[in-house]
Amino acid sequence: MDILGMLTGAVWSVVFFVIALSVIVAIHEYGHYIVGRWSGIHAEVFSVGFGPILLSRVDKRGTRWQIAAIPFGGYVKFLGDSDASSVRSEVPSGLSAEERRHTMAGAPLWARASTVLAGPVANFILTFVIIAGTLFYMGVPVDRPTVGKLVAVPGVQTLQEGDVILALNGTATPDNEAYAAALKALPRQPLIPFTIERDGQQLTVEAPHPMPGLIGGVQPKSAAIDAGIRGGDVVLKIGDQDIVVFDDLVQAVRGSDGKALPLTVWRDGTTFEVELKPRRRDLPRSAEEGGGFDTFWMLGAYSGTTFEPATRPVGVVETVTRSAGNMWGMVTATFSGLWHMVVGQISTCNMSGVIGIAETMGDAAKSGTMSFLSMLAVLSLGVGILNLLPIPVLDGGHLVFHAFEAVTGRPPSDRALRFLMTIGLTLLLSLMAFALWNDVTCV
Repeated sequence: MDILGMLTGAVWSVVFFVIALSVIVAIHEYGHYIVGRWSGIHAEVFSVGFGPILLSRVDKRGTRWQIAAIPFGGYVKFLGDSDASSVRSEVPSGLSAEERRHTMAGAPLWARASTVLAGPVANFILTFVIIAGTLFYMGVPVDRPTVGKLVAVPGVQTLQEGDVILALNGTATPDNEAYAAALKALPRQPLIPFTIERDGQQLTVEAPHPMPGLIGGVQPKSAAIDAGIRGGDVVLKIGDQDIVVFDDLVQAVRGSDGKALPLTVWRDGTTFEVELKPRRRDLPRSAEEGGGFDTFWMLGAYSGTTFEPATRPVGVVETVTRSAGNMWGMVTATFSGLWHMVVGQISTCNMSGVIGIAETMGDAAKSGTMSFLSMLAVLSLGVGILNLLPIPVLDGGHLVFHAFEAVTGRPPSDRALRFLMTIGLTLLLSLMAFALWNDVTCV
């Protein structure tokens, strides 16, 4: 890539990283602010960003809302806070009992703890809203396997939108589960017989294999992104090997041992050559497979199908249920990944720092709005989980201090706070430095 292209890519990544971070931080801090307000704690400043103030206004409650010049973070400063971290809070002198109640230090323990907890919870809510909104917008497949929007691929497509698939290669497909099983059992051949219902008539037609070397989408920070591959491309060959089905592509990349592969790609009727260098990745196993992770050489793209399934809208209850299940899966996968890194079963290169996150958000934005929103949901969830870690300077550390106060009836001493804050800050900076080192050294 030339220097201009590298600079353009870097600027693109920074812009969308700042957008994502600003949204996540604003939501996180608003969680602190709104619960603090509801519990009677006065917020003096709500800031998106640090440093010189670009825009500000004071609302009717006396809170200054501001946007600052350095967009990498933000904070809420409550009455009595000695700094933006809210770790050290004091009751200003000369206040009445009622006024003392509106400070962070003078508020009841339940109000302080609720205000602290609200930041990570707001991040979890943002993740849930994105997942639910995406599901509500896209819908779910109808109960019977039905052809929706057709996808352009080489060859002649004989299927039509609205066709109900009754059988695939002679195997009956009364529902989506049966269709998925029949799809896995298909032979490696370009054309497949479909038995369909069209306009009330039953027909048998030959159509392209539903899962050719079609790229359904690419993952951020992947070999596919590096090679310029994008969703909708069809990989026809790897070297001299024809790619008949997507699994041919998967097996060729996994068996590459990381060596660069020459690909012949079809895009919008045009064929061209690219070189792809696979990346090593750790993938989680399902619960049925016993959990844990497997390591593979990866393309960094997922399979597309020659047609999208017809969908139906989802109701509120189904949206909430499905979204909660998806979010829980994300949470368990996160903790599983962290644990397997700690015990050395997967590479610590799976942990990214600010550079890696910026590249990920930039790549996601290039792949489209839905990809960017998906990564925004993942990042928001990660920020929420990170802030709940019991490390001083993070919200989880504050909650530990509040738990100590609840048990002993008094907060930790100033000396203990200073000592624990030093340890916490050292741990956090070490973690950030390690993640940044991964960004620079891991491929």
